[in-house]
Amino acid sequence: MKKLFRNGLSILALSVAIASCSSDDNSNNSDNGNGNGNGNGNGEGKEISGLVKKGETRTLEKNNEYTLTSKLEVQDGGKLVIEEGAKIIGTGGTASYIAIGQGGQIDVKGTSTNPVVMTSSKIERGSWGGLVICGKAPINGGSETAQSEVADLTYGGTKADDNSGSIKYLRIEYAGANFSSEKEFNGLSLFGVGSGTVIEYVQAHEGSDDGFEWFGGTVSAKYLVSTNNEDDQFDWTQGWSGQNNEFWYSKRAEGNRGIEADNSSKDNAAAPYSNPTIKNITLLGSLEGSEAQALKLREGTKGNLSNVFADFWAVGVDIQHDQTIKNVNDGSLKINGIQFGKNITEKFKGANSGKEAVDVSKAIVEKDNDGAGNKDKAPEWTKGWTVGLN
Repeated sequence: MKKLFRNGLSILALSVAIASCSSDDNSNNSDNGNGNGNGNGNGEGKEISGLVKKGETRTLEKNNEYTLTSKLEVQDGGKLVIEEGAKIIGTGGTASYIAIGQGGQIDVKGTSTNPVVMTSSKIERGSWGGLVICGKAPINGGSETAQSEVADLTYGGTKADDNSGSIKYLRIEYAGANFSSEKEFNGLSLFGVGSGTVIEYVQAHEGSDDGFEWFGGTVSAKYLVSTNNEDDQFDWTQGWSGQNNEFWYSKRAEGNRGIEADNSSKDNAAAPYSNPTIKNITLLGSLEGSEAQALKLREGTKGNLSNVFADFWAVGVDIQHDQTIKNVNDGSLKINGIQFGKNITEKFKGANSGKEAVDVSKAIVEKDNDGAGNKDKAPEWTKGWTVGLN
C-alpha cells in the first residue's frame, strides 16, 4: 500500500462508459450508461455500461468475453453475476474498473477448471484498474465512514456481518492503474467489507501495486494467490480483523514485501485494531530490493499468524513502532509457527518508533510447517485455475 484513504473528501468522479464485445449478456435489466441492449444473442455488438442500480441484476454469461473501457459500478441494491469462464478485458487505464458500492453485491461463479478472469488488453502491469468492493463493516481512522482512495465510494460503518456477495475462482491480471505514486488501484481492494462476504480461490497476478489490500472491515479470505505484484503481495490497514483466513500463497520475482501490515499511520493505537487471524501461509521472495521482507508488521497492528513458510527474503519478519512492540509484549501480535527457509538473510528484527533496535523474539515461534500446503512449491489447491506458479 502506498497510500491509505481520504476521510470525508471526494475526488472527481470518473467517466461512466463501459463497452463489452465478444460477449453474451442476456441480463434482466436495461443498460444505464452507453449500452443499447441490442446484442444479437452471441455476444457480438452487445455493450454493457455504467451503473447497476437498485433492483437490477446484470449477468456476464458463461465462457463469454467482455471488453471493459470504463467503470462498471454496482450500486446499493444492485447485483453483478459473473458466470464461470467469463473473461473481462480492461482497456481504459484508471477509468476501467469494477466497483461494488455499499449495499451492492457481486457473485463470481468460477470453478477450478473454468475460472472467471479479469485481465487487460495489454500484458502490462497497471493497464486497467481492478476490482474494488466497499462495505459497511467497521474501520478505524477517526470517523465511522471514509471515502475510498479509488472509485470515490463511501465505505465503513457498524455492520460487522455486512454481505457484499461471493467470489469463487477468480483471477485478476495486470491491474493497478495509477493516478499518481500515492493513488493506485490494487488487484482486489476491500474497503470496510463485512464478514458475510465470501472470498475464496482468488489470484492477483502481475499488478502494479498490491495484490490484495484490506482497508478495515471484518471479511475473511481463503485460498489466495498473489504473484509478482509490484508492491506488496498482501496488505492490510485501518482496523482489518478477519478471523477465518487460511491458505495464502505468494511468490514474487520482483516487487516489495510478502505481507505489509498496519493498524493506522495517523494513530497507531486507533480502534478497532487491525487484528486478523491467518493460518497456512507461504511467502516466497527474491532477495532483491529495499523492501525485501517477508512480513513487515508496523503502525500498531495486532494479529495471530500460524504455519508460515518464508524463503528468499533479506528479512523474514520486521516489526516496527512502539505500539506494535507493545502488542508483541502483551501477546496480541504473535507468529505461532514460522519456518525460515535457507535463503533468509536475517530471520527477524525489531525497532521502536525512534528506530532503536528492540528484541521482538517473543513474537516468533519457529516451527517446521508446510505453509500454504506444499512449503516452497505450489500447493495442490492452486492447480487448474492459476497462472505463473512454475
